[in-house]
Amino acid sequence: MAEAGQSKAFAPKEPPKLNPPKDTPLSLSHLAKCDGNTPSYPTYVTIKGTVFDVSGNTAYAPGGAYHIFAGKDPSRALALSSLKAEDCRSDWEDLADKEKQVLNDWFTFFSKRYNIVGQVRS
Repeated sequence: MAEAGQSKAFAPKEPPKLNPPKDTPLSLSHLAKCDGNTPSYPTYVTIKGTVFDVSGNTAYAPGGAYHIFAGKDPSRALALSSLKAEDCRSDWEDLADKEKQVLNDWFTFFSKRYNIVGQVRS
């Protein structure tokens, strides 16, 4: 989570009312259904195994600028600031410290805007 010095960093202008984080286990197959293409499922983006509900943001909906991240754990892509499909994967541990910090910043950004609805479990 965010360190003390980051408490105000990445904060939205209008902080949303967020629910307490959930630790519900979610499978990769369930996550894949949460890609914005199925109306009966929410839209989720996962970062470092933590699942965020981004359903209200059209950027993650089909045709949106970040739809490529929906229904996946694009941790590597976020760390690399990439929108390439091949970078949308969960492995990030081998990246340089600078890229790991970028990923941590994205985690902080998401945690201040979107509800945490679970954790990916294999």
